[in-house]
Parts: sequence; structure tokens; C-alpha cells
Amino acid sequence: MTDLVDTTTDAAAAAPAGDAGPEASAHDAADAVDRRYLDRDLPVEERVELLLAQMTLEEKAGLFFQTMITMGEDGSLADADPVFGLPSNAEYVEGRLMNHFNILQAAPTPAAMAEWHNRLQELAASTRLGIPVTISTDPRHSYSDNPLAGMLTGAFSTWPETLGLAAIRDEELVEQFGDIARREYTAVGIRVSLHPQVDLATEPRWSRQLATFGEDPELTSRLGAAYVRGFQGAEFGEDSVSTMTKHFPGGGPQQDGEDPHFAYGREQVYPGEAFETHLTPFEAAFEAGTRQIMPYYGMPVGTEHEEVGFGFNKSVITGLLRERYGFDGIVCTDWGLITDGEIFGQPFPARAWGVEHLSPRERMVKVIAAGADQFGGEANPELLVDLVRTGEVTEERLDVSARRILREKFVLGLFDDRRYVDVVRATQVVGAPEFVAAGEQAQRLSVTVLTNTVRADGARTLPLARGLRVYVEGVDASVAAEYGTVVETPAEADVAILRIQAPFEQRATMFENFFHAGSLDFPEEFVAHVREVAAAVPTVVDVFLDRPAILTPFAGDVAALVANYGANPRAVLDVLFGEATPKGRLPFDLPRSMAAVEANRPDVPFDTADPLFRFGHGLDLD
Repeated sequence: MTDLVDTTTDAAAAAPAGDAGPEASAHDAADAVDRRYLDRDLPVEERVELLLAQMTLEEKAGLFFQTMITMGEDGSLADADPVFGLPSNAEYVEGRLMNHFNILQAAPTPAAMAEWHNRLQELAASTRLGIPVTISTDPRHSYSDNPLAGMLTGAFSTWPETLGLAAIRDEELVEQFGDIARREYTAVGIRVSLHPQVDLATEPRWSRQLATFGEDPELTSRLGAAYVRGFQGAEFGEDSVSTMTKHFPGGGPQQDGEDPHFAYGREQVYPGEAFETHLTPFEAAFEAGTRQIMPYYGMPVGTEHEEVGFGFNKSVITGLLRERYGFDGIVCTDWGLITDGEIFGQPFPARAWGVEHLSPRERMVKVIAAGADQFGGEANPELLVDLVRTGEVTEERLDVSARRILREKFVLGLFDDRRYVDVVRATQVVGAPEFVAAGEQAQRLSVTVLTNTVRADGARTLPLARGLRVYVEGVDASVAAEYGTVVETPAEADVAILRIQAPFEQRATMFENFFHAGSLDFPEEFVAHVREVAAAVPTVVDVFLDRPAILTPFAGDVAALVANYGANPRAVLDVLFGEATPKGRLPFDLPRSMAAVEANRPDVPFDTADPLFRFGHGLDLD
């Protein structure tokens, strides 16, 4: 692809010159461009300075915005998207001079995503300075039902959610996962992971803990560091995926477990004075070399820090992150702090917690002053340009962040051979059989056996024998038929298998219901149903623990109780029928009651009194 890079930059250099004043278009000063920044033999810092010195204010401002983008069908560039309210790819790159994008949807094929990526890079290469695009993504490898917190897997290998990796407790496996994900990401041009999420799941009701490593600071630190090493490689460079570790300084201690995507969940509280505990996993990530950091939406209450969202918080970003920890990587805010928006046709206000009274321009000034480098989920560089022209932000301040952002692009090789990807190779790497097999094996390993009662004949319920008459709920009958004879009622069965999900409260909007929050109690009628089935036939319950559900009402009534954290039905059935050996251990305590949850101090690990099952619990079947 080197020839393509040379051709496009040469074309840009040969473009006619024009007025290079403040209002010049992107192509007007092409003749004057000094292209020594394309010389790979020069040190990165020198290349950065050569490029930065030639950038217009508009080009600098474009670096500061990272937002969602869509691709067209079969890898074409996308037109404006009225569903998501997004402009066309061309408007982003040529009109707004932006070059950092979070790819929003799953691609139909790896080839299509690779083709789209290359076309987007060609578009960027045609701009005056040819600054390449950096593509980021939310997690794409997990078996999940929340497409807004973790992107659909598509053709990528499928693994358990991060909680499932935590249940396996194997640093080498986490690093292997990161390495496989890195290879699949880079094959289609994705160079930034908007993860790992190393928040501590200290509030049992919090909706975002599925993507964490659980409740324990030490385990989260070890596995989070392994995750960073896997994605970034032994040495950060042109084969790496840059990790944006989140959510600094720890997003777990949410008041009543509500999430700060919404105004009612904006407060983070520390009644146990455990603020420092939540920094521990970030310290491990810094040591592992994480390149980027995302602060959370939440606002700290009752601490030494200003009671504003962390993205606006100077004592957190500059004081803690920059000065105390010496972090000089990129800081990108969480999505949508500046401008109001709309999701699924419903108004969605900016997450400007503590500064709701400020105008968008005042919010932008505060984020810049706090020490952040990029605005996540925003696409209005013209506002930043205006702030500089009115003197509210200095261009010198922009240069500080621009250096960090450009340095990352150079080190990733985006100005060089890694600007484009090989479409044929993408089809070979993404979803490679050995990667798929590794992900499915991890799903099996992550299954956690909580109880396994003794049958009348003295044997344990699990593993089950092949060929039994099986009654199932929550399992596709055609899949269950691969293991036994599926029957219509519990009365006909030798065993019942129920796959269920941790409970959550229904909220007013579709978007809110992607974030499972509220009570961890199962409805009474659901508990009665499980007990009824268990009374009719030995029953195995498999529960998806995206949060620590209260299993007390039926845990003693069922023949076996297992947990998963994102595992397909065959992975779980392989465990239940003895075809695979589970290694899962609980990544958090399972509370005994909602009264215990409500008494829990949300910032303190393992603060729920007398849990039903403790962190680390899990039975072997071998």
C-alpha cells in the first residue's frame, strides 16, 4: 500500500496554491506544504512538529473530535444517516476536517469493513495535509445483548464478556484474547479500543459491570494489565491497537447503582472513603503502558474534587491523572458532554453533570481547561475554532493536545504503510477458525457452577448423561436436541434446563432499558414458576449474571445452579453434559437480599453483608 500513500500525497502536493489566510480552504495552500513529515527516517517528535507547524486552526480543531460514524453497504462510503443523525463520511472528513471515528455498526463482512476503511483513508489522503483517519470501536468480541454498550460481534471471534474473563482468572488467557482481538481489529483498520473497562463493580446494582473484571481491585489490576498488553503488544507500534482505559478515576461507586448516562444517576458517592481504592486498577494499566484514558460521566460528591462530571474536572484530569501519575497520553471524554442530542426519537441531554447551566461553548472551555484532549461523541470543530478566535482558548493550548494526538497516529504507522489494510487478508484473519475456537473454549471455561446437589443414587446432578429426556426454557429446542430428547412439559422430562437472565427494572425509554438497572430481586411470579418446575423434575438453572442477581429464593430448590457471563447455549450445554470442564469462579459477591444491597457502601468492595455466594466461589466438575 506504500504506492497508494505516495500517489495520494503527491497529488495533494501538486494541487494549485491559493490564498493561505485564515479562511482558506483545505486545498488552497497545497503548494506550500512541506512533506518532510512523511519521512519515516525522521524521529516521530520531529515529524509531529513539522506537521503541526503547517496546520491551520481548522485542521487542528478537527483533531479534537471523535464521534460515531457509519459505513455504507458493501464497504462504500456512507451518506448522511437520518436514523442516527450523522452527516456523510465526506462531510466529516472534507467538510469538518475530522479524522477520529468510532465505527457504529457491525459490518456485513470483514471485506466490506476493510474496503470502507480504505476508501475513508483515501478520502482523508486527498485533504491538504493528508492526515489519516483513526478508527476506534467499543467491544466487538463479546456474547452480549447490549448493542449500545458493546458492539455486535459480527464476523469476529466470540468470547465471554469481560466478567467471564475475570471468572476464568487467567492472565495468559486474557492476554491471548487481547492479542487475537488486536489481530482482528487491525485487519480491518481499527486502531483504538474504547476499552478495557477497569471500574470496580462495588455497587451490585450498577448496569455497567458486565464489561468490568468484577469487584476485586487486585484481580482487576492483574487482568486489566494483561488486557492492555494483549492489545498493544510487547512494544507499542504499527501492529498495535491503542487501548483507551476507562472510566477514570473509577465509575463503580454510583448512587443507588444508577448510571450517569442519565441525570438521575449522575452522582458518584464515597461513604466508605474508598476513592483511592478505585484508582488501583488504573495504576496497573499505566504500568502496562495504556496509551489513552477516558473519564466517566459521573460527578464526585463529598470528596476533595469539584462536584462536576469527571470530564470537566481539572483536579481529576490535570491534578490526579497528569500530575500525580505523570500520564502524557490522550484523554478523551466520554460521549456527549457538550451538546444535547436525540436517541431513538427521544431527547437526550448532554451529560454535563454539575455544569448543566453552562452553554455548550462554556462547557467546551471547561473540558479543555480540565486537561482533556478530545471530545467524545461530538462533531462541532467550528465551535472550538470560534473559541480560539475570540480568545477564550489559546491556540498554544490546542497545540499541546494536537501533539499527543498526532504522535499517536505516527507511532501507529498511519502516515506510512499501515494507513491501508489488505482486504483479502482481512477475510482470512477476522473470524479465523483458531480464533473462533479459542473464544468458544473461553466461554466454556467461564461457566461457574454454584450448586450441584446429590441425586438419590448418590451421584451429583452434573454432569448430565447424554440422551436424557429434557425440558428446556430459554434454549433453542433444536440445539438442546443435540444433547437429549426434547419434551414439551416438565412432567415428561428426566431433567429441566432453564436459561434465565439476572433481573432488572423496566424504565421509560428504549435506550434506558439497554442499561439493566434497579432491583436485583426476581419477580415473585418468576420465582414461583422456577420452584414449580423444580418440584416436578430435577432442574438445572443457568443464569446470565450481567449483575449479581439475588438467587436466594430458589437456589435451594434446584438440582444445580450455574452462572454464565456471555456464553452461547452450546457452550453451556457442553458443560452441563460433561463435554467441557468449567473453571469459572465468581468475580463478585452474590448478595443474599436486597436489604443487604441497599445497606452496601457503593465504593467499598465486598461490603454486602452475609452474601449467598462469595467472590471466588465455584465448584469443579472433574
